[in-house]
Amino acid sequence: MISIKHLFGHVDSLPPEEVKAFMAGHEAGTYTFLDVRQPGEYERGHIPGARLIPLPELEGRTGELRRDQPLFVY
Repeated sequence: MISIKHLFGHVDSLPPEEVKAFMAGHEAGTYTFLDVRQPGEYERGHIPGARLIPLPELEGRTGELRRDQPLFVY
């Protein structure tokens, strides 16, 4: 199993209220929401603007993510 901490280093866990407050105070495109669920789960519902990279593919695709902005993983 891939560990998010293994791929990204330091990881903070934030409650949904803090994430919503962050979103309200920042423009879309200045942060990334990464959805690591399976495609069928993503299709049934996801945060608008979220980027889908299923967890089993994440290790090989981290280069697609910006390292210069906040990254929220769910």
